[in-house]
Amino acid sequence: MGLARVPQPVPPVYFDWFEYAGHDVAFDVPLPAGHYRNPVLAGFHADPSVVAANGRFYLVNSSFAYFPGIPVFESTDLVHWKQIGNVIDRPGMVNFDGLGVSRGIFAPAISYHDGLFYVVTTAVDSGGNFIVTARDPAGPWSEPHWLPGIGGIDPSLYFDEDGRAFLVNNDAPDGTPRYEGHRAIWMQQIDRATLQPVGPRKVLVDGGVDPTTKPIWIEGPHLYKREGWYYLSAAEGGTGPQHSQVVLRSRNIWGPYVPFAGNPILTQRDLPPDRPLPITNAGHADLVEGPDGSWWAVFLASRNYQQRHYNTGRETYLLPVQWQDGWPVILPAGQTIQYVVKGPSWLQGGLSQTPGTGNFVERDDFNGPKPGDGWLQVRVPSRAWADLGSRPGSLAVHPQRDDLNSRRNPSFLGRRQQHLRFEASTDMTLPSEGVAAGLAAYQSEDYWYFFGVRPLDGNRMAVFAEVRDGGGVTKTLASRELKASTSLRLKISGDEGRYAFAFDSDDGRGWQTLKGDIDGTVLSTDRAGGFVGTLLGPFARDERASRSR
Repeated sequence: MGLARVPQPVPPVYFDWFEYAGHDVAFDVPLPAGHYRNPVLAGFHADPSVVAANGRFYLVNSSFAYFPGIPVFESTDLVHWKQIGNVIDRPGMVNFDGLGVSRGIFAPAISYHDGLFYVVTTAVDSGGNFIVTARDPAGPWSEPHWLPGIGGIDPSLYFDEDGRAFLVNNDAPDGTPRYEGHRAIWMQQIDRATLQPVGPRKVLVDGGVDPTTKPIWIEGPHLYKREGWYYLSAAEGGTGPQHSQVVLRSRNIWGPYVPFAGNPILTQRDLPPDRPLPITNAGHADLVEGPDGSWWAVFLASRNYQQRHYNTGRETYLLPVQWQDGWPVILPAGQTIQYVVKGPSWLQGGLSQTPGTGNFVERDDFNGPKPGDGWLQVRVPSRAWADLGSRPGSLAVHPQRDDLNSRRNPSFLGRRQQHLRFEASTDMTLPSEGVAAGLAAYQSEDYWYFFGVRPLDGNRMAVFAEVRDGGGVTKTLASRELKASTSLRLKISGDEGRYAFAFDSDDGRGWQTLKGDIDGTVLSTDRAGGFVGTLLGPFARDERASRSR
């Protein structure tokens, strides 16, 4: 029996720079002194969790099947956030091969006790629930402490005043679910020495705050204590337009928990869908107390176009919390989430929220030792295929055979689309024979665009655009044959639901449109499903072997 020939590696494709520019109408509103702009983290930053520690605030988000996973942000004022690392930053910690991009890491929760930071989360379809710890939230974080006895999703830790640790999470109810979406919030004590559950496990909330209405998807629970009351806050209604946040309280940590008569304490589901610049899907909140005794909530929400579409995913927002008769209220019923909000009393003035939010231009000249924290890969790499050392000042992407529809690790490096109106551009070298490379706009393995170039015989090259729009087949939208050029600039631009692809081949004609007025709803979460937003960035693939289509 003969051995199959393994193609020899091909030279990398070099990207000299990548530039992202965003300009949304909502961010054109002037920012008065003492105010901040929502969302505080624009683009796909779902399921925020926040903790105050050592005079600062730390926030984490879901990362699903992207690597590195669980971004960690630091702030002094809850408004200006800087990414300081990732919890999942080593390939051996988890494995997402074979998973859809919206599986993997769900709803991490960060907490701090006695000099140690904790993150607890769920690796959906890839190991279940686990806890990691670190002395420094920038890392390194420990290897996962798996919790095989804890089912469900969305765990969080609460440390009581006596030092006991408790884990609350979403799971199936006790017995047979009464209806689709019927879930419960459970609690169990965690041994701080072993980070394993001990003692009885008990249901704190069955179904939701009003079981007679058959509430769905009670999830994302967090516990707090204030003035002798234990508060349990959780999301209800799913992460779409019916999303909301509710709260219950008890004098005893084990309950019974009584719901607030004014629930939900946050939602946008009752507002007219045709309102201007809508913010929807609000919920999955976490509360934190500031240094002046005020309370604040971070939560997820989305910015829609055409009422139901959003390509920027679920983003992180910030609002003050008002205590009313012993209950926390984030936003009274019928009120819209504002894009400009009066900030905390300790807000640091004069600082830009870029690149977290607002309108800006950001350029990466690839001058660092490694790609910055804002760059993501799809699933965990089995080998390093992107580096900044092969040719200093350029990003080298070593093509792999996996295409964007693969459920492994294609050689795609993406950054979040943060605006409804944007441009993403790059300057790249012509790939070698048998390789196609360029820019991708990626929502999932089933919904993406690839705007690329490949060399042809006779000192020619082809610039082309491909799409996967959920039908299981890759289609070529447009292609143009040109004289080969050693340098080529590509640009993807978007305006809500319309995208366009343009190139500049150094022939003196400047930017030329290959294909305009492209259907951008292909990249909408509403159409593609799942829980992520669009990524934009360099991609290269080895076309010498047949690819799965």
